[in-house]
Amino acid sequence: MIDSDDTHAVRGRNLMMAMLVLAYTLNFVDRQIIGILAEPIKADLKLTDAELGWMGGTAFALFYTALAIPLAMLADRKDRSWIIAIGLALWSAATAACGLAANFWQLFAARMSVGIGEAAGVAPAYSLITDYYPPQRRARALAIFSLGIPLGGAAGVLFGGLIAARIDWRYAFLIIGLLGVLFAPLFKFIVRDPGHGRSEEGPRVAAPALGLVFRTIASKPAFWLLSFGAGTASLVSYGLAFWIPSILARSYGLDLTERSLLFAAILLIGGATGIWLGGVAGDRLGNAHPRGYALVPAVAFAITLPAYLLAFSTQTLWLSSLLFLVPGALGLMWIGPVVTAITRLVPPEMRATAAALYLFILNLIGLGLGSTVIGAISDALTVRFGDEALRYSAMATTSLYALAALLMWLASRRLSRDLEPSLSPA
Repeated sequence: MIDSDDTHAVRGRNLMMAMLVLAYTLNFVDRQIIGILAEPIKADLKLTDAELGWMGGTAFALFYTALAIPLAMLADRKDRSWIIAIGLALWSAATAACGLAANFWQLFAARMSVGIGEAAGVAPAYSLITDYYPPQRRARALAIFSLGIPLGGAAGVLFGGLIAARIDWRYAFLIIGLLGVLFAPLFKFIVRDPGHGRSEEGPRVAAPALGLVFRTIASKPAFWLLSFGAGTASLVSYGLAFWIPSILARSYGLDLTERSLLFAAILLIGGATGIWLGGVAGDRLGNAHPRGYALVPAVAFAITLPAYLLAFSTQTLWLSSLLFLVPGALGLMWIGPVVTAITRLVPPEMRATAAALYLFILNLIGLGLGSTVIGAISDALTVRFGDEALRYSAMATTSLYALAALLMWLASRRLSRDLEPSLSPA
């Protein structure tokens, strides 16, 4: 842990965080840009909603989930800044390659390649942040890092949509991908790995084998309840992030520029507000009692469900847009508290690997199924409801927030018993 009284060290920590946020922003630009480009891609490549759904998440998730664990194990042993920088260059180059795709399978392969690169991004960053910030400030630190989600989502929607509207959807992928390739060496030049386990007292321990990490978390029900609760909520949130631009086109008649501006504002304002509030609430409630880390998302998910149903049911565009801000914020309040709880369930030398196992579950369910499930339901309902089928499919999927809230509530009943003894509140 860096001494909070050392001004030079604090500046270095802040610069490190800024670079991680920028990298995570690019991560989500490249991950989410395909949502705003779905309609022009569908028209150009003549795809169905189900095929678009595969493109939006499943193609990405296949390699992302498979490679995240071995790369995180490497991050528990090696320089994490190198791992993130190399991943950043790879996923950005793959994003640029999406602009060269001429058919479904070429675009599918390019999206899988984006997942290969991004597998190196998140778990090592989580581990790096825990070595810069003490446990009592960690939910807010992870929330600041997670601002890359709404920032990247909004930037991808805004710039991707505007570039596609003025030039072509292919140039949106090419331009944004090349920006990431150029940023990667600057990231490595600035970000330094402080060493594993720096935020905790006691001797450093060598990174353990995967089997030991798995046995450690296998004995802690809170890990599984948090992971599956977050994964269930992410199925809805990733699916909606991909499909809401198309809903704005089909149900409200907005052109590409209009829906880019509107949805970018919803993502930025709602998402940033929710992530920050979740981090603050997680630190305050979690420091008072560990169950707070799970109760914050449990309450947020319980309110998100009716909020989304109300927003989707409203026919007036301006009112619906305002209503989307509420579940847009509530649906992301879980990130800081849940990731903080995950890092406190295992010793420092296991953090990157445990985070990768958590992300494996989260993304296999959320990224792997979210856009695909909504797209498949939409195709099934199209004969009856036409262009409104997609909106009804989205509304049906939001019911999963009830299950996510239940899983988080159950996790809150286990957290105190499952925390690492050395990381429990005094």
